[in-house]
Order: sequence, then C-alpha cells, then structure tokens
Amino acid sequence: MRKIKTLVVAFILAHSFWSCEKDDICADGTPTTPSVVIEFYDIENPTVLKNVTNLKVIAEGMTDGIIFNPSAQNDAKYLTNGNKIKIPLRTTQDNTTYRFILNANSTNPSEINEDTLSFNYSRTDEYVSRACGYKTVFQLDADNPVLSATDTNPWIGSRIIQQSNIQNENATHLKIYF
Repeated sequence: MRKIKTLVVAFILAHSFWSCEKDDICADGTPTTPSVVIEFYDIENPTVLKNVTNLKVIAEGMTDGIIFNPSAQNDAKYLTNGNKIKIPLRTTQDNTTYRFILNANSTNPSEINEDTLSFNYSRTDEYVSRACGYKTVFQLDADNPVLSATDTNPWIGSRIIQQSNIQNENATHLKIYF
C-alpha cells in the first residue's frame, strides 16, 4: 500500500511539472528587427575608417533625429562623431528616406552639409517566438541607397552595399566614403 501511495504522489508531482508553461517574456538576447549598420570611410584612403563630425540623421517626415547619445542633453543626443552608426528601416513600407546632416550643430551655416539617402528594399516577417512575436528582415535593392540628385554639393562621395540581406546587426551593411 505504501508503494502505491508513493507512486501516486510521484505521478502527481511529475504531472504538475509537465503542465507548466514557459514564461511569456522575450529574453534580452533574442534577435529583433535589425537596423542598417553603416560604416564611414576616408574617400582618399578607402581602407581607413573615418569619423563623421557631428552627424545628425533625421527620417523623412520627422523633426527630431535618431538618438545616438541617450545620456546627452538637448540636441547633443542626436549627434554622433563615430565611424559606425545603426539606423532603422520602416517595417510598414518598402522605402525609408533619411537626411544625413554633417556638422549639424555648427554656428556657421556654410559648414553644415546635408545629403538625402533613400533606401529601397523588400521585407519579410519572420516568427521569433510566442513571447517575442515577429521580426522583419530586409533585402536591399541593388541600386541602394539612392543619393538625392538635387544636392549640388554632396558630402557623401560614394556608397557601397556590403551586405544587402539585413538579418542582424553583426555585419556592416553599407559603407559610405567621404
């Protein structure tokens, strides 16, 4: 009789563990919709990374730029001086346009130079998990990004797609030479 009671208790405990469900929490390291990774290079020495000076990137239709320095105050949070940035693409459209403003905080208007880049792409939604939902991956069109033809004094000399399939942020997708 004692063996039967022990067996019943063991079965009830085992059954209670089998009926547990995983938490519906999306873990921090879970891949999400990736941003475009852009590196800046010296146009005169194409193998050397080059830092931009007070670059501000603003999406079409927006007034505020992408936040590169969340801890900074005022407009400084929209500026970067590095040689690598990440910018998001729209997940609801097949085109995203950005204004890249070099020397954006200069008090001398002649030092501020703005170029407009348009990214054209196709989108695919991929299921991640029940907790995380879906992520969007992008495939850049071959002629990307398109530099505005109306700019008479572009600071961007050339651009090369390094990786057209944007599935993660581990690789450089676009190289800009200036």
